[in-house]
Order: sequence, then C-alpha cells, then structure tokens
Amino acid sequence: MRKINVDVVRETVKKLCMEANYYCNNDIIDALKKSKKNETSSIGSNILDQILENADIADRKKMPICQDTGMAIIFLTIGQEIYFEGGLIEKAVQEGVRQGYEEGFLRKSIVKDPFDRVNTGDNTPAIIHYDIVEGNRLTIEVAPKGFGSENMSRIHMLKPSDGIEGAKEAIISTVDLAGGNACPPMIIGVGIGGSFEKAAFLSKKALLRDVGEHSVIPYVKNLEIELLERINQLGIGPQGLGGRTTALGIHIEVFPTHIAGLPVAVNIGCHVTRHAKKII
Repeated sequence: MRKINVDVVRETVKKLCMEANYYCNNDIIDALKKSKKNETSSIGSNILDQILENADIADRKKMPICQDTGMAIIFLTIGQEIYFEGGLIEKAVQEGVRQGYEEGFLRKSIVKDPFDRVNTGDNTPAIIHYDIVEGNRLTIEVAPKGFGSENMSRIHMLKPSDGIEGAKEAIISTVDLAGGNACPPMIIGVGIGGSFEKAAFLSKKALLRDVGEHSVIPYVKNLEIELLERINQLGIGPQGLGGRTTALGIHIEVFPTHIAGLPVAVNIGCHVTRHAKKII
C-alpha cells in the first residue's frame, strides 16, 4: 500500500482552486484564437479579442478570470492501493477549498440552505466525486463552476423511440435557449445514457476534456462534429451578440441505460470552463 497524508491533498486542492480561477487552459486559448480567425462578425471578433485580453491580464496579475469564481467541483480518482493517513480525505478536500478561496481572494458564493440563502463565508461545501481505480496514483481535478452557465444546463428524459435525432434536438434546443446567458462561446458537455443522475454526472465530467478532444467511439465523434457545426449556425455568437462562434467544442459521454429510457443531460460551460489537475 502507498501512504498519502491528507495534508498533501489539502495543499493540492488549495493550489488547484487558485490555479483554475486564475489561468485559462491552453486548449481553450488556442480554440479562442482559432475561432477569431474564422469569425465573420466584427463585433464577435472584437469580443473574442477582449476575452483573450482578459485571460492574459488574469494570468499576469494572478486574479480571477471571472468574478463568479464558482462552486468547487472536485473529482478524485483514487488508486485502490492508496492508504490515506492523518485524517479524513473529505475534510482535507473541504479545508483545501476553504483555504484556496480565502488565500486566493476568490469570491465566496455558497449558501448554507437553498431557501434561507445565508452565505457559508468560505465557499464550502464543495461537491466531491470519487472514482476508485487500479494502481496507487491519486488524480485531483478541481473544476469551479459558475452559475451563469450552470443555470442554462438541462436534463431531458427522452423515450427510446426519440432516438438519436431526438437527442440532437434536445442538445441544440438547450444551447439555443441558453443564448447569451452562458457567456458564449460555450463549451458543451453532454451525458447520454445511465440514469437521471448518471447522465448529469457524465455531462459535467465531459467538460474536463481538452477542447477538440473527440470521443474514441466513431459514431459519438461524428455526432460531436455534426452538432458543433449546427450549434455554430445558430447565430448566437460571442457573448450572445451575433456571429459564428457560439461554441468552441462539444464533448459527449455515453453509458449503458435501461430498456425504457434515454436520458440526455446537457451541461453548459462558459468560454473559460475552468479546471486544473494534478496527479500525485
């Protein structure tokens, strides 16, 4: 067994919370630059310039890319040969989020109760997803999710007879409904199959892929290519002001499902769709 002290987990989560909010990933920067070359709208092109400038300023000054520094979503991929010592991993992750948002001067956006709306004051609790795999490595991925884009996400419980065309329509209609509210150009995560909650989880995890990294399943890859083209024909454009750059990418994950179901979850990500990862 490999021993990992939970203090290492806490420190890693703290740093990743800050990194994810300060630095726009290179794949997204590259996609924005590529989109600018193909953008025919002068307003859209100007907005893409401003988005790139904003990312550059955040990087150089180590300040948040967006004022909505998000709800912290943590993905832990844990090798089953790891033994955690020094305390509970759950507490270590939450403390890492608390310290990261405090020391990083990141906005605290979490309320204790969905109706009382009293702020927790430290951006906890985070949402933590655990995945147990072979080996003795620990992968920690922090994905702060702002709610301008999260609020535009949808889950559709389709009938099997709706088929792939029904799934396409559900995805495109969700993006069209989002319009400029999700700070486009968007990155779109889609989960198809499983159950109500599994499809939603898959759609969230799909946002962790690098922009342009297609599914290894041929028909899913073709679906991603087709849908991105159709979405960019909607005319929503950067920040919803028109143009051909409505989305930078669409990532689809599929999973076996019940004979009577066809769940389709669409998780909208804004143009920064933040995430930072470290393997220990």
